[in-house]
Amino acid sequence: MANDIWGSLRERYRPGPPRRLLALDGGGIRGVLTLELLFEIEQQLAKVTGRGPDFRLCQFFDYIAGTSTGAIIAAGLARGMSTAALLDFYTKLGPEIFKKERLLLRLKHFYQSDPLVAQLQATYGASTTIAPEHLQCLLLVVTRNVTTDSPWPISSAPVAKYNARDRGDCNLQIPLWQLVRASTAAPIYFPPEVLEWEKGNPDKSFVFVDGGMTPYNNPSFLLYRMATAPAYRLEWPTGERKLMLVSVGTGASANLGPDALAPETNIAATLAGLPGALMNGASVDQDINCRVIGRCVFGASIDSELGDMIPRRGDVPIPLADDLGRHFLYARYNADLSERGLAGLGLSDIDGAAVGKLDAVEQVPELRRVGRAAAKQVQLAEQFGELVTSAR
Repeated sequence: MANDIWGSLRERYRPGPPRRLLALDGGGIRGVLTLELLFEIEQQLAKVTGRGPDFRLCQFFDYIAGTSTGAIIAAGLARGMSTAALLDFYTKLGPEIFKKERLLLRLKHFYQSDPLVAQLQATYGASTTIAPEHLQCLLLVVTRNVTTDSPWPISSAPVAKYNARDRGDCNLQIPLWQLVRASTAAPIYFPPEVLEWEKGNPDKSFVFVDGGMTPYNNPSFLLYRMATAPAYRLEWPTGERKLMLVSVGTGASANLGPDALAPETNIAATLAGLPGALMNGASVDQDINCRVIGRCVFGASIDSELGDMIPRRGDVPIPLADDLGRHFLYARYNADLSERGLAGLGLSDIDGAAVGKLDAVEQVPELRRVGRAAAKQVQLAEQFGELVTSAR
């Protein structure tokens, strides 16, 4: 009976480990940077598996999570889209999605939601849900339920408590486009999304905003928990030879505030930047948790105290053949958008402040350049060993 609820995914999820997870950050139009990194990952895996141009990331990753713009990408990948098709989506439709509202309406929100709704419906299908028959791998979309004042990570795993088909409020009946729209409803930028979770029951109609307004704008450690913790009912085995997690960011850099000589000169800017500072802090915390519980095989330095947290003997990384007993192998791929970070990528001509904006549609070519430069850090077969090479 347990296998029956998996539907068309039954054979895919019958075998045991290894399992492979992919987590995608939020970040508005900077999703094109994520996609350039994913394109490189897709190309490397296509070569390793020998499947060539027909290869899709959903064939390698068993569970894909995304928040906000990451949810748009994650949903497309779970539906079987290529990274090239998703890049085309972003580069062609970004200006339309971020079309300015009339001046007075901008007091409530900056951008129209209808163009995004139309494009999400066209891309995923208006009647497509997160049920197994509509996806090629498991999907996790992070949003925030304003009505209940709580993060709502919505999983497509058919074994999950709120995915039971006999429930009136079964998650699997929610349209995919609407769930993604809820995850991308950034306050001020877009209106909130209202979802009717149970037909005819007003108590089960909720208001949702962007998943980036939760601690999970980077959903990496959340994805690990939901794949392994008993409460979520998947209970995938942990271990360095049983589980791997790839986390992909949308670019980041520190926003420097006032110095000690003038501590009060930038108070207004500091307050305005507080939501972003909290989101960045939560994202870094997700990353650190993954490096503590998992075994980091690649990632930029966290800070001068923690470093990159890659296990070493002296200055030499410990070979993967030496199992250290961590719960999973982990890599964090991202790009530093600071002046120093861009210079390190050979892109000193790019303005980090300009490309760092969530709605910088005019910066898409530059964001793609940053993504392609950052993609050179991806060496999957070397960084993950047999968890990648065994996929042949």
